Amino acid sequence: MLGEERLNEKARNISLGAIREMFDKASKMDGVISMGIGEPNQDTNPAICRACSEAMLKGKTHYAPNAGILELRNALSKNGFIAKNFFDPETEIMVTNGGMGAFALIMQCVLSLGDEVLIQDPQYLNFKQTVNYCGGVAIPVPTSFENGFCMQAEDIRKAYIKGKTKMLIINSPNNPTGEVVPKKQLAEIAKVACELDLLVLSDEVYGSLIYDGAEQCSIATFPGMKERTIVVGSFSKGYAMTGWRIGYLAGPSAIVNKMVKVQEYFNSCINTPAQWGAVFALEHPEFAEEIRLSFAERRKIVLQGFENIQGIKTNHPKGAFYLFPDISGFGLDSTSFCNRLLDEVRVVCTPGSAFGECGEGFMRVSYTAEKDKLLQAIDRIEKFCKRL
Repeated sequence: MLGEERLNEKARNISLGAIREMFDKASKMDGVISMGIGEPNQDTNPAICRACSEAMLKGKTHYAPNAGILELRNALSKNGFIAKNFFDPETEIMVTNGGMGAFALIMQCVLSLGDEVLIQDPQYLNFKQTVNYCGGVAIPVPTSFENGFCMQAEDIRKAYIKGKTKMLIINSPNNPTGEVVPKKQLAEIAKVACELDLLVLSDEVYGSLIYDGAEQCSIATFPGMKERTIVVGSFSKGYAMTGWRIGYLAGPSAIVNKMVKVQEYFNSCINTPAQWGAVFALEHPEFAEEIRLSFAERRKIVLQGFENIQGIKTNHPKGAFYLFPDISGFGLDSTSFCNRLLDEVRVVCTPGSAFGECGEGFMRVSYTAEKDKLLQAIDRIEKFCKRL
């Protein structure tokens, strides 16, 4: 009988992420309220679904270009990025298998064995795993609650090693913290990236989910940055299209050109009818605005609720749909806290340690559930914390 011994070392060492572990555990329980999965609970707008269906009925069911249909790339140039009309749709933009597909494609094309990639700590856990799987070495850049979980330019300099460090990853609005990097701080990071000659990957998949007047800004727009930045976007979060698996990226034409060729060997192309649905979505930014306003209301509920829970100190992020509250005052590590929270009051949150060493003592709270469920979850968490 064939077993794991037939797998390569990289595949044998792959393990289930902490988010999925909590989700799988919760799936075996009754009465659970999830604040753990980073997925909008809204269904895709029916008009987008109809546009996709109409495309199929019109025969748009054949292979698409490896880079994606030009109509979608044109629409992305106009409305898909924080920086409008900044990228050439014919040579600098391509469509990918979700945002994570874009990220994996970049790593496959850019990294050589042993190349180091600077990643914020705490940060979305898939980044580190993908970098490592593609032969790179993920190097954490520490952040703290006090500095808004934003990387400091000086810390990037400290983590840089000449001849080894190849890339820096920026994620704003951020998963897991929800924080938005202020424009002034982003400018400082851009200056360091130019000084150190770093390639930059800017993950902007939560770019449409901004609150409290926070400024939308892409690091690609700063002087000297367009030629060294690859921007990643997605329809998953802003348009509630997670299952559609439509992502995209933009960057220097020489790099994008090679990634288009590599995509041929792994995916051939991206789902053609879904791309036409995405074109329609970009023609209706009001759909994304409806989702943003919905999350803005839920954000207020969750912020107010957590501010009133004794023993928890929460951040006040201005993007995405996450909080990253400090739970260290209860004397439990984040994994124990979240497991007991699930076992005792049936609420799912994600241990902060899943996102890096600097996430220990925190937990990620996703406010994607309906408002009544959020209120119930907050009430349960408050009672749990009182018992502790």
